[in-house]
Amino acid sequence: MDSPRQRIFNVPRVVLAVLAAIGLIHAFIAYGLDDEQTREMLIVLAFIPARYNLGWLATDPWWIGWGPTVWTFVTYAFIHIDFNHLFFNGIILVAFGTPVARRFGATRFLIFFLVTAAAGAAAHLAVHFGDRAPVIGASASVSGAMAAAIRFIFQQGGPISALGSGDPHAYWVPAAPLRTMLRDRRLVAFLAVWFATNLLFGQVSILGTDQIIAWEAHIGGFLAGLIGFALFDPPPPPLPPVDEEAIEGHEPELADEFRN
Repeated sequence: MDSPRQRIFNVPRVVLAVLAAIGLIHAFIAYGLDDEQTREMLIVLAFIPARYNLGWLATDPWWIGWGPTVWTFVTYAFIHIDFNHLFFNGIILVAFGTPVARRFGATRFLIFFLVTAAAGAAAHLAVHFGDRAPVIGASASVSGAMAAAIRFIFQQGGPISALGSGDPHAYWVPAAPLRTMLRDRRLVAFLAVWFATNLLFGQVSILGTDQIIAWEAHIGGFLAGLIGFALFDPPPPPLPPVDEEAIEGHEPELADEFRN
């Protein structure tokens, strides 16, 4: 008899929906727009720190001035430089967004994705106020999902230890308090490598382009996911009621089962 497909390989629909939206937008830009149209689209949808200069806002129409100062905090996350940029973010989103989406549910995960994108844009704006270079990509939200995931995936009985078992309860283990995380060598090592990598790659251009990695946005999204995790973490689902009649007279067998 074939073994059932394990839950670990099933990507939640909300994660697939986000990936589909990003992919469709990229395909539209790559195959449906010329260079001039792409530039105009970036002006409207990319996050541009220089846009928050009051002199610029006073002279531009609302759809490239005041309007984008609001919506580009999230719309930039759905645009990517090229397929490699999109593919890399997509792979990490599947890896870390999957456990987070299973725990948060679709609505909370989608809001979390947008909030961490906004946090990343805000962090970049704080460091690069007045910069005219557009920021695009879902990296801040991906970083936020990574930070949220490490709050619980390494816990005993969590998704890492239950890998391949298909146990849905693995996604509901208690999350690690931040102070506890700082005493866990695995998590401290993970954080050290993650921050060092972002600081390192923030000093070089993306391969094949003149674009610089917006590492400040990555860190902003990561910290928002790490610290703001508790605001999105729902209470665990209630355990199913115990059928006392079904287990009557089978106490020894149950005891053996729970020991295994």
